[in-house]
Amino acid sequence: MHRAGERNEHGQSLAFLQTFRKPRRLQSGMVLVEATAAISLLAVVGVVLFSLMMNVITPRQYAFQQVLSDAYLTFERAQAERVPFETLLSDSETLWPVYPDVATVNVEIGKLPGGRAVTGSVIRTRYADAFNYPADGGTGTETTNPAAMEIWRVQSVLRYTIANRTYVKSRTFVRAQ
Repeated sequence: MHRAGERNEHGQSLAFLQTFRKPRRLQSGMVLVEATAAISLLAVVGVVLFSLMMNVITPRQYAFQQVLSDAYLTFERAQAERVPFETLLSDSETLWPVYPDVATVNVEIGKLPGGRAVTGSVIRTRYADAFNYPADGGTGTETTNPAAMEIWRVQSVLRYTIANRTYVKSRTFVRAQ
């Protein structure tokens, strides 16, 4: 076997086979500094990735909340359209009293991911159209309402709170006969 620096039987130098040595550290304690720098860099990368993840999740949560409230108000609309006109106008059976009176009901709108219930309150009322006859809550006459139409605006206002923020949405439906 040949050593580094010697020549082999063909006359070639094997100097390139010198043993590799790690350079000595200039100062002791550099490992601690390098480990601290690596952990700091890792922490910064983690915070940046976390903030990017939150930027993606937050709009989805807002959209999910909007879907919950819109779905509940769609239910309210279906209920307002399904109720017979006579029941809507009845003072004892209606869910929508004549304004300025209101009916407030506590409801569960839905559930957030994780099973947390979203609750709120629905405030209901109804307004007579201005062209209704006076007996029907308006100021109309045969001239302004020749077809004797009875028109009511039925309003549902949904108020709910998520994470100490209160949201309010309303829908107004027109019922006519």
